[in-house]
Amino acid sequence: MKQFIAKTNIKLSTFLLKEYDGDLSYSTFCKLLRKKDILVDGVRVTTDIKLVIGQKVVVYYDGKKTQNTFNVIFKDDNVLVVYKPKGITSERFYDKLSAEYNGLYFCHRLDRNTDGIMIFALTNIAYEHILYGFKHHQFDKSYRAHVYGIVDNDNKILEGYLFKDSKLSFVTISDMPIRGGVKIKTGYKVIKRYENSTLLDVQLYTGKTHQIRAHLAHIGHFILGDGKYGKESINKALGVNDLQLTSFSLKLHFCQDSPLYYLDGRRFCLDI
Repeated sequence: MKQFIAKTNIKLSTFLLKEYDGDLSYSTFCKLLRKKDILVDGVRVTTDIKLVIGQKVVVYYDGKKTQNTFNVIFKDDNVLVVYKPKGITSERFYDKLSAEYNGLYFCHRLDRNTDGIMIFALTNIAYEHILYGFKHHQFDKSYRAHVYGIVDNDNKILEGYLFKDSKLSFVTISDMPIRGGVKIKTGYKVIKRYENSTLLDVQLYTGKTHQIRAHLAHIGHFILGDGKYGKESINKALGVNDLQLTSFSLKLHFCQDSPLYYLDGRRFCLDI
């Protein structure tokens, strides 16, 4: 049994997935609701209600049933490429991996609710070269994003300026330069159009906080399942609970004098 206190007005599922930090899946959350194993202020709940500040949540689940099963895409003496699931921070995921792989180096991040490919270094030298690659935008990163609405252009490169409000953990996008804003560049290609949504392949040219989510929302096509930059009423109507954003592929580029040059041009991709 675990007890929590809501510190903000927040959806129950979002709150618990965050508090368990990877040790609770959404499917398990739904099972707990069906079994009436979640109490809010002493009352058993069976629906994904909206919590208010100060409410006490009791969950008859300690999270230990979740096992550390990792989907390893590639591994050699220098690097580990692995799939990170949704609902866990990159830092917590790294901690779990470190328990199984000694001497692991943390190289980059994905948002908690973004799943997909992550790469970790297994040596200090590999860490330095991978870190350099990310810092200087040497790697090609592609994402799959399922967005609301019908995107007109088959492909386009978006440019704008991103301002980050650290206190609110929220970013805003402007088409014109703004004070404190940094220039961003996001490309997309339409994969498939549905009745009221579009599946995109998104290319990240600059890697800023919430860049893809905010940039697509800025042009009127928020990512489905996004409660921060999207519309919760639409997500609910479409029955989408998880952020539909996946780090789909990562292509590495190293110069000839790099000890990782043997990985130059190597592309790691999810089978989805």
